[in-house]
Parts: sequence; structure tokens; C-alpha cells
Amino acid sequence: MKLLFVFISLAFLGATYDLEVQVEGIPNTKGTLFIGLFNSSATFPNYGKQYKGVVVTHEGKSHVYKFKNLPKDTYALAIYHDENKNGKLDKNLFGAPTEAYGFSNNARETFSSPSFEAAKVVLDRDKKCQIRIK
Repeated sequence: MKLLFVFISLAFLGATYDLEVQVEGIPNTKGTLFIGLFNSSATFPNYGKQYKGVVVTHEGKSHVYKFKNLPKDTYALAIYHDENKNGKLDKNLFGAPTEAYGFSNNARETFSSPSFEAAKVVLDRDKKCQIRIK
């Protein structure tokens, strides 16, 4: 009986989950999408400091990407459309983004990025997350 308990415990400790991200509102088919997955409020939403990140091409106004085999944790997503493929989120003279962007839970602040708490996704099972960028 003890052996069975150990096997069941180990199975739950090693459990991983998938997070499917559905990006909506892509303004055009130019450029690429930067999708950053963060697991810390200390690094969110700073690109280059994400837990996992991908750059993907897209063919339409929406795109689906799946992060696979993630450990149970709390995450937040930040996405931007790099329309001119220069590897950064372009901003105007006042620091406001000029390329489409978005966050998990469609969290959005007026003059700053949302908090990790506002954008958090608790991954304790396979999940789908829809994000509208603008």
C-alpha cells in the first residue's frame, strides 16, 4: 500500500500541463508575434526576462500557439505584433506603443503595463487563453 501511495505522489509531482494561447486582433499579416510567458512578477512583462518565449509568423488576424509540458504554476502572458520585424515593441515620443500588444486576461492599464496579478493565469490543468491585441 505504501508503494502505491509513493507512485501516485510521484505522478502528481511530475504533472505537466499545456497552455493554448489564442491571439486575436492582429492588424495585418506583416511581421511576427512575440509571445512571452512569465512566471514571476519581478520580470513581467520585460522581454528577454520571460520564462519561455517564442517568435512566430502568422497568416491571418488570429493565431494559436501552445506552450506544452509546463509545470503547475502561476503565469502571465505578454504579446506584441512586431509589424516591421525590428525585434522590439515600437513606441512614440511619449513612450506609448505604436504596435499592437496585449496581455493575458486582456488586462490593460492606461499609462503602464498591467500587474502580474491582473494578468495571471493559474495553470493547474490544461487551459486555453484568448488574448486580444490592439
